[in-house]
Amino acid sequence: MLKRGIPPLFQELSGDDNIIGIGQGHKWIRGENSGQKATVVLVRKKLAKDNLMRSTLIPQRINNRPTDVIEVGDIRLFNDRTGFMRPARPGISIGHYKVSAGTLGAIVKDRTTGETLILSNNHVLANSSDGADDRAAIGDIILQPGSIDGNNEQVDATIGYLQRFVPLNRRVSTSQCPIAKLFETTLNKCIAIFRPNYQVRVLRENDAVNIVDCAVAKPVSEAAITQDILGLGKIAGVKEPEIGLEIKKSGRSSGITSSFILATDVTVRVDVGNKEYGIFTDQILAGPMSIPGDSGSIILTEDNYAIGLLFAGSDKVTMLNRIDNVLDALNIKF
Repeated sequence: MLKRGIPPLFQELSGDDNIIGIGQGHKWIRGENSGQKATVVLVRKKLAKDNLMRSTLIPQRINNRPTDVIEVGDIRLFNDRTGFMRPARPGISIGHYKVSAGTLGAIVKDRTTGETLILSNNHVLANSSDGADDRAAIGDIILQPGSIDGNNEQVDATIGYLQRFVPLNRRVSTSQCPIAKLFETTLNKCIAIFRPNYQVRVLRENDAVNIVDCAVAKPVSEAAITQDILGLGKIAGVKEPEIGLEIKKSGRSSGITSSFILATDVTVRVDVGNKEYGIFTDQILAGPMSIPGDSGSIILTEDNYAIGLLFAGSDKVTMLNRIDNVLDALNIKF
């Protein structure tokens, strides 16, 4: 077993709560690596000298080497993605109380009211509802972390309430026709006489396609959430997707991953569970960058412009809604 003591220099400097680490590196000057060896000092936040007491000033040289101060924020274990976090931030576990878990995608604003909302997929926040079933209802509880990720009896994990969603259309769905319902009920009564363990369902073929898989929730309070995406920072704006564009995301299951866009204007059949599927059109196809639980992640360019909302995939590809379609469908903005 390896055993190492705490370096004396760390003990000396860590009395200042803003200093959280030390190391050996190079001196960076105006964004360029000088190549000169330096003592690296990690701080939560860089502060102007005028705001520091003389006793907390970091020396320009330590151990005959120049110092290089790096702002790193608060460093946490990455299991925060599936744990309880307040304020909650994009990139971590979230879900409708009936759903296992997905990813909190972004903090957005209602275009009309300016209200702050939480963005993710319909199948994360609204339990894959088509709007006419009993899978979800406006006002349903949204949990953070999602139900599969935490013992929510020990803490109030409610992060918000379902505000609105775009219905998820299946290629074949339960019929809402009164005549079909009457026929189904009558037929099942007849079957029950001879085969009580059997039932039939009258299904309707649905020609409606999906453009988005998205929903928003109203947070319990403004203080309960924050905009910064875990590990990636703030969204800079919106860009159009282009074939070959390098992209990245921060998700509940696989963390920060990257890939590139393979195709746009995609129409695809997607398995939505329970041996059902839906047709999605005007989608973006990207390389492999996700696993189950990453659904709801915002897809960003290298310079943090949003281009899509992750909603499906396989071990070979990832499917994204166009972000402008998502924003328009829910009447929201970044």
